[in-house]
Amino acid sequence: MILTVDIGNSNINFGVFEGSEIKFVARVATERAKTEYEYAGAIANALSIYGIDKSEIGGAIISSVVPPLNTVMKCAVKLLYGVDAILVGPGVKTGINIHCDNPSSVGADIICACVAAHYLYGSPSLIVDMGTATKMMVMNGKGAFIGVSIIPGVMVGLDALANRTAQLPMVSLEAPKSVIGKNTTDCMRSGVIFGNASMVDGMIDRIFEEVGSALPVYATGGLSSVITPHCKHKITYDEFLVLKGLNIIYQKNQ
Repeated sequence: MILTVDIGNSNINFGVFEGSEIKFVARVATERAKTEYEYAGAIANALSIYGIDKSEIGGAIISSVVPPLNTVMKCAVKLLYGVDAILVGPGVKTGINIHCDNPSSVGADIICACVAAHYLYGSPSLIVDMGTATKMMVMNGKGAFIGVSIIPGVMVGLDALANRTAQLPMVSLEAPKSVIGKNTTDCMRSGVIFGNASMVDGMIDRIFEEVGSALPVYATGGLSSVITPHCKHKITYDEFLVLKGLNIIYQKNQ
């Protein structure tokens, strides 16, 4: 079995694969102050919950957009399993080309999502990843990553709205019955849910116009399941696209 670790700005996702089958996914909050021993404990607890013995883990791979945790997580994996985890970055085989000004600056999560979309669904494609930031990535017909648009994420906007105003509260992410809200909570929910859905639709239209044709659209990330059902474009949701990309990259580097 292979341990995949996706370190994001808000959460860290752990996934265990047996071949191409994902056995389980667990999530913990990203905390930069935690030590390798604390993260090792979190991983070990997750595996024990799902009845997986640590002797069954034969390798590991990490995607990270939080550089201070790279070494910490590699050490945590080494403590638990005695293996040197692959860290996605320059020099790691991905199977896709990166056509942008500075390929080494492209986020590991972006690369993993694009690898999974290409090998699981085919190219060209447009991938929407809604996490701390909303990222809209484009793969061309030859399976090359050609660029991305990065937008402030759903919760970033909601946090700013609640924290920078005197009378607007934090609200749960549930779609109201009407776009035109009749109370403060529904007004905010309308803006957050329908506003972000409209933004995604609008960006899809602009990307289609720029590339000259419509593309299949795939979505991933924790908030995509909340927002994309309200989009007008057809969008296929794959919750664990980044972890699946990590597993594919691991196999390519054996």
